[in-house]
Amino acid sequence: MKFEPPLVPATLIRRYKRFLFDAELQTGEVITGFCPNTGSMRGLTAPGSLCYLTEHSGGTRKYRYALELVEADDTLVGINTARPNRLVEEAIDEGLIGSLTGYAERKAEQKYGINSRIDILMRDPAKGLAYVEVKNVHFRRNGRLAEFPDSVTTRGAKHLEELGDMVEAGHRAIMVYLIQRDDVDSLSLCRDLDPAYSSAFDRAMKRGVEACAIRCKITSELIHADTMVPVEEQGLNSVS
Repeated sequence: MKFEPPLVPATLIRRYKRFLFDAELQTGEVITGFCPNTGSMRGLTAPGSLCYLTEHSGGTRKYRYALELVEADDTLVGINTARPNRLVEEAIDEGLIGSLTGYAERKAEQKYGINSRIDILMRDPAKGLAYVEVKNVHFRRNGRLAEFPDSVTTRGAKHLEELGDMVEAGHRAIMVYLIQRDDVDSLSLCRDLDPAYSSAFDRAMKRGVEACAIRCKITSELIHADTMVPVEEQGLNSVS
């Protein structure tokens, strides 16, 4: 996925109120923009960090700029939570997740469970239904290990329970972790930051939910779902 229009480099001043950030453009102008990530963004909000912004000209948007990439630990990290679904769809089209190729139909944001929407629903007369839930990952604190989540996510635990329900109803259910940084070789759960999510993950695996992780290649010009990396959890039903 190429960034169009080209991203605008800037220096991060602060991120605040979940949806807002201040940054200084190379011209010296200080702007306030929209942050398309409601999570903690742990480790990605240091003042003075190089960042890249999407610029929206015209239209009715309140903020002209949106935060897209932040440099942390000498690596560009994608923070836009609107990207992962599209990137996983591209990965499926390119055959990166082999077992999800060959489905006759694919739809996004379909209702299921209890007041939930599945990110991607695959349907095929021979293969049946496959429910694909996508989670954005950008947290790293030890070596080349990505971790999820970086804060408590009650909603994420709920999704795992509902994926388990789909398996018990006779369908496939797949949890895909899309890692928006390329300085990691595997993914693990943050069991210390959110024990409840980890417990929900363990239950989901026992019920037959599958899981996989995809690492992205990121530059200031493009972001691309590049390669599968292992999920380091016991009892994992891995996807290939």
